[in-house]
Amino acid sequence: MSQKVLVAMSGGVDSSVAALLLKNEGYDVSGVTMCLGIVAEDDSAKCCGSTAIDDAKRVCDRLKIPHYVFDYAAQLEDKVIAKFVSEYKKGRTPNPCVECNRHLKFGSLLDKALKLGFDFLATGHYAAIEKKENGYCLKRPKDKKKDQTYFLYAIPYEKLGNILFPLAALTKDEVREVAKKAFLPVAEKQESQDICFVTQKNYQEFLLRRGPELKQGPIVDMQGNILGRHRGIIFHTIGQRGGLGISHKTPLYVVSIDSDKNLIVVGEKKDLMAKGLLAGHINMLAQFWPRQVYAKIRYRKKEALCEVTNEKGRLKVIFAEEQEAITPGQSVVFYANDRVLGGGVIEKVLSFAGND
Repeated sequence: MSQKVLVAMSGGVDSSVAALLLKNEGYDVSGVTMCLGIVAEDDSAKCCGSTAIDDAKRVCDRLKIPHYVFDYAAQLEDKVIAKFVSEYKKGRTPNPCVECNRHLKFGSLLDKALKLGFDFLATGHYAAIEKKENGYCLKRPKDKKKDQTYFLYAIPYEKLGNILFPLAALTKDEVREVAKKAFLPVAEKQESQDICFVTQKNYQEFLLRRGPELKQGPIVDMQGNILGRHRGIIFHTIGQRGGLGISHKTPLYVVSIDSDKNLIVVGEKKDLMAKGLLAGHINMLAQFWPRQVYAKIRYRKKEALCEVTNEKGRLKVIFAEEQEAITPGQSVVFYANDRVLGGGVIEKVLSFAGND
């Protein structure tokens, strides 16, 4: 009998081609779309909206496979959105895609797939899972520009054996070509770059509708001198230059945010540089690490050489060269060549190697 695969289908070209490839390989494929309760005036470019569900169904009809819709609106609210709002209130900059993968796709949805008798959950992520003699490892895909492993580090190691990433060996252009040749109805569909549940103009407007009380507060320089006032800390993030409303002889950047004191600290570009960080909420995907590894502190940042030590359940990371705008709330993900070793959430910036 063919192994059964449930494919998480967002209505986009990547997950649609993932389902097509798996069917062509002989798997018993079904599609599922997670209904997240997202309502927008025009959700055509959003994943998980009503248009996305319709698009996924049309693809499944084309492939002659079953299509299911599971309601995950409550879990999105509880596991992802609530933390998103809470983190911004604390002056941190969260990464909701990591939490969605952690709790929903490769948490609840994978567990449900296995309970329903499926052998695997598959997605259209650009990543690879490789089986070795001593277990599994998460690796970068062929298309390094589309590499999404940064968002996938939080998958529990023990679940890697039940996950398939069919696009691992393809580039985005090749995926488009496969979709066109198969006459998939989403072959030309544009992909969404936004946070799926933020249907407003920006995340600040979304947060304001969620009720955090805006409190004005001081903007100070590195010496504590008051330079101006901010509208609320949710409007600012580490490394931000514009929108401060301050006239100064040199460009100023947000260096740190103190939510307890409702304080924004600004400085020059050099003040954004730091030697290390402390990370918590750790997920390990490899037991043994090289002495020196590479770390990414944001999705679009280039990975940097560093040394990592475990200190009371948190990872202390010291970089070979200072890094710019290390941001609490963002994830730090560790690599050795193409393998993902694990990652965590940045809790504290270390200006000097000796900080604790």
